[in-house]
Amino acid sequence: MRIIEGIWKDTDLVSPGRRVRPTAEPVRDAWLTLLADRLDGAVVVDLFAGTGALALEALSRGAAHADFVENGAEALHSLKANVAKLRLRQPERGWQPTARGGGASRWSTVRVFKRDAIPFAEALEKGIYDIAFADAPYGSAKLDRIVAAWHAVRFATVLGVEHGIDHELPPGGRRLDFEDTAVTVYGLGGKKRRSRGRKRRGGGGSGSGASPAAS
Repeated sequence: MRIIEGIWKDTDLVSPGRRVRPTAEPVRDAWLTLLADRLDGAVVVDLFAGTGALALEALSRGAAHADFVENGAEALHSLKANVAKLRLRQPERGWQPTARGGGASRWSTVRVFKRDAIPFAEALEKGIYDIAFADAPYGSAKLDRIVAAWHAVRFATVLGVEHGIDHELPPGGRRLDFEDTAVTVYGLGGKKRRSRGRKRRGGGGSGSGASPAAS
């Protein structure tokens, strides 16, 4: 498993055990390519983050900050190892996703939340994130609850969800079909947030390499 494009292109990521299913590289590439014009300077959240590959790919392609939400021990081990490998660091104390351009430096920053993704998403306020990713277990009602939470309170401008090819979701999203997997992206008709003019990074952040503390 590797990062496909961007500043960390071809960087290998720590893979989890068999019980964790990372998003396949062709699926991840098509998904992020669809969102390419929204990534520069974006603040993203990765629900059911697993190894963190989706949001790490977004950071590699220009996003400024990612929140990872995961509560599985095996997945968290891989996620924190990947955050450390890329030398990503936490934002400055007191920074919140709504404080775009005010608290984070030009280097990518991350936060790791050891939480259940469902109550985490259902508690979010409107407009917290630019992009939300969700890759819940296939066939689970958890994905439907995330989509319902987003329709009730648009906590991200764009919500992208991965699901089984036969999983029926509410209309209104743009769907990408693969062999046994599909990605549905909601909110693409919304206004794209203007880039904050963040300088292009030359590598990982200047932190110590320790992963952020679980919140």
